Amino acid sequence: MKKIICYFLLFVIIIFIVPSLLAKPTKAVGTDINAENKNESKSLQEGQDNSQEQRISNEDNKEVTNNQNNKYSNIKLLHTKTNEVEEIGLEEYIKNVVSGEMPADFEIEALKAQAIVARTYTLYKINDKKHGNADICDDSKCCQAWISKEDRLAKWEESERENRWRKIEQCVEETKGKVITYNNQPINAFFHSNSGGTTEIPKEVWGGDNFPYLQVVQTAGEEGYTQYSSEVSYTNNDLLIKLKEKYSDIQIDFNSNEDIKILEYTGSGRVRTIKFGNHNLSGVETRNILGLKSANFEIIKNAGIINFKVKGYGHGVGMSQTGADSLAKEGKNAEDIIKHFYKDVEIKDINSL
Repeated sequence: MKKIICYFLLFVIIIFIVPSLLAKPTKAVGTDINAENKNESKSLQEGQDNSQEQRISNEDNKEVTNNQNNKYSNIKLLHTKTNEVEEIGLEEYIKNVVSGEMPADFEIEALKAQAIVARTYTLYKINDKKHGNADICDDSKCCQAWISKEDRLAKWEESERENRWRKIEQCVEETKGKVITYNNQPINAFFHSNSGGTTEIPKEVWGGDNFPYLQVVQTAGEEGYTQYSSEVSYTNNDLLIKLKEKYSDIQIDFNSNEDIKILEYTGSGRVRTIKFGNHNLSGVETRNILGLKSANFEIIKNAGIINFKVKGYGHGVGMSQTGADSLAKEGKNAEDIIKHFYKDVEIKDINSL
């Protein structure tokens, strides 16, 4: 009988008491549910008291999961003047880009389109990985323009500062997380100031392959902006000196109508090839050497003066900013504008990529 009682007690100890001694209390992971509104770059906080953790709703938990999965919440920005890399929240960065790239007095839907384009371009550059430890730089000639809030406000009239910055914030916040995709990938979202009424394909500017979503499109209304037309003039001698900086052997007979002549145009009407004496140059190279605002130009010769009459401003690929504003004035929204300039694309949330 004593043996039976002993066996029974041993059984109870093994089944009930030992497991309870070995078990460890579970620690839940919580987050400050206002952290995203306070600072997008803050990481999730752990180990808050159990009573608070238990009050976190399923919706809050879903938001936490989304933030953990979003690898684009912060970016590393290279400041080219100081060569310093700053980590900054993506959406805050986009505000600085929009304020640096597009006039704040443009229509709100044009600014929203610019915010989506800038966010998309940023993701493309991050995946491109051409800046070492940084994701993107603040040089508009390399990536896209960026200006600090303080510097931006200082450039505006004091009476306009608050309203203009609030407008910038609105266009970014109302498009938060939206990016342009083709085949579920962020597109190379090129943009420029003024297309002169017609955009260009990438191959005509940089060579290589074209992107299917970047085609020649026409936009009415751009002629009403100051960026639409410009002129650059050179004397015969000054033009020769300028060209010799790049081609020291160049020779031009200014008495011959055949020595300065446009030989070929692109499908969008820009200059593809131009003859300068014993050299044939591309329209893009001519633009860069002579400081023209675009490769869409004509030549007028008059009494020893060569006048380049230019249409548009920028490379002409992708979204025209003045074109976007013109479309917004017609009642088009940001999505309409984007799908006008980028063909067969979709606008998706960044977390879906």
